[in-house]
Amino acid sequence: MGGFFGIASKQDCLTDVFFGTDYHSHLGTYSGGMAAYDKTIGLQRQIHNLGNSPFRTRFEHVLTEMSAVSAIGCISDTYPQPLLIRSNLGCYAICMVGVINNMEELEDQYLSFSGGHFNAMTSGKINGTELLAALINQKSDFLDGIRFAQKSVEGSANILILKDDGSLIAARDLLGRLPVSIGKNEDGYAVSFEPFAYEKLGYEPVKELGPGEIVEVSCEGIKVLEGPKKKKRICAFLWSYYGYPTSFYEGVSVEVMRYKNGQIMARNDQEAGQDQNIDYVGGVPDSGTAHAIGYANESGHHFARAFIKYTPTWTRSFMPMNQKDRDRIAKMKLIPVNDLIRDKDLLFVDDSIVRGTQLRETVEFLYENGARSVHIRSACPPIMYGCKYLNFSRATSDMELLARRVILSLEGEEGFKYIDEYADSKTERGKKLRSTICEQMKFASLEFQTLDGIIEAIGIDPEDLCTYCWNGKE
Repeated sequence: MGGFFGIASKQDCLTDVFFGTDYHSHLGTYSGGMAAYDKTIGLQRQIHNLGNSPFRTRFEHVLTEMSAVSAIGCISDTYPQPLLIRSNLGCYAICMVGVINNMEELEDQYLSFSGGHFNAMTSGKINGTELLAALINQKSDFLDGIRFAQKSVEGSANILILKDDGSLIAARDLLGRLPVSIGKNEDGYAVSFEPFAYEKLGYEPVKELGPGEIVEVSCEGIKVLEGPKKKKRICAFLWSYYGYPTSFYEGVSVEVMRYKNGQIMARNDQEAGQDQNIDYVGGVPDSGTAHAIGYANESGHHFARAFIKYTPTWTRSFMPMNQKDRDRIAKMKLIPVNDLIRDKDLLFVDDSIVRGTQLRETVEFLYENGARSVHIRSACPPIMYGCKYLNFSRATSDMELLARRVILSLEGEEGFKYIDEYADSKTERGKKLRSTICEQMKFASLEFQTLDGIIEAIGIDPEDLCTYCWNGKE
C-alpha cells in the first residue's frame, strides 16, 4: 500500500507537507520521500528507508535543509519515491500508489523501441514509479502521458506529480480503487490520500476526485484536465482495515462504518443462535477495536481491552528483518490485563483473517494468560483471492490465504469450484471451513461477516465497490 500528500501554496509549505505525509505512516513501512520546489533552488528530493524508524524521525532535518512553495511526500510499501525525472516533458517529481502487474511486459515493450534503460535494483527489478514515468514520457504532454500510462497498467495507479513550475498534477486510478481528495486554505491547495491529513493542517475539503479524474493544482486554483468516469470500483477493504478511523471516503466515515459493521455481525450471531455466553467483547488492536465496539453495543456484552499493544518503542515500522525476531517482537507487543482474561470467556473481533499467523499467536497468548475460551469474529468475509489491484494482503500466492489452504486440505483443488459455498456459513461446506479453522487455531467459535453485511455497513452502491478479494468479482 502507501499514500501521498502534496501542497501548492503562495507561502513556504514544507512543514505542512512533512506533517501531512507523516499522517500516512499507517499505510506503509518500506520507504518515505519528499520532493520540493523552490523558485530559486528548483526541484529537490530526499528518500529514506523506513524499515526501522518512522517517517518523522528520518525527515525532521529536511525542514532546515529544504525550502518549498510546493512539495509532495510519499509513504511507500513498494518502491523508493518520489523520483526526480528529466524528460521531454521537463523536470518533475513523481510518486504513485498502486500496483503494476504487467511490469515485465511493459519493460520489454519500452526497451524494444526506445533504446533507453532503467536503473535496476539489486534484484535486477526496476522501480515501478520509474516505469510509470517512462510511459508518461512517451507522449507530448502530461495529460496524454497519464492517460496512456494508466491504460497500459494492469492493476492500479494513483499519481501525484510536482512540476518544475511549482504546480501539481493529481490523477486518480481509472476505476478509483483508492481515494484522492483536495483541500484548500487561504494560501493554496493540498492533495491527499487521507483527507484528515490536510484538515488537521487547517485546510477545508474541496473535492474528492472521481475515477480517472486528472487535475492540475496551483496556489491559485484547480484546473480539471480530465473529468471523472462513471465506472467505479473503490476498495471495500479501505473501510474495514487500512483506512484511518478519522477518514471519510465517498462521504462514508471509516469509524462509523466499523461500528455499523460490528452491529450487523452481532445481529447475525443472534439470528443464527450463536450469541455466546461472553464475559467481554474486545477488538484485535488496532483496526478491530471499532468493529468490536459496534458488536458489544448491539449484543449487550461488555466491551473491554483484555490486552494492549505496546507501541511506544515497538512501532509498526520498527521491526527486525528476520522472521524469528519479528515473531518474537509481535508477541512482546501484547501486554495482558490479567483480570480481564483469567477464567473469562472472551470474544474478539479482528478486521480480517488473511494468513491467520498473527491471530493464532494472539489466541495462544490469551490461553497462556488463563482465558477459559476465545471466540473469534472476522469483520469481513473469508479472503479467497489475493489482491491483484493494491497488494494490501501482501499475498504472493492465493495459497498463502488461510481459507484457501483449508479448502485445499478438505477437498483438494476440486474444492475451489465451491468457494461461494465455503464462504457461506449456512452451507455444509461453510460450516466445515469454520470448524476446521477452529480446530487448527484453537478458537471456541468462528464467524465471518457476510458480503451483504459489509456492503450494508459501507452503505454505497455495491457496483461502486471492489470486492475481488472475497468473491473474485472483477
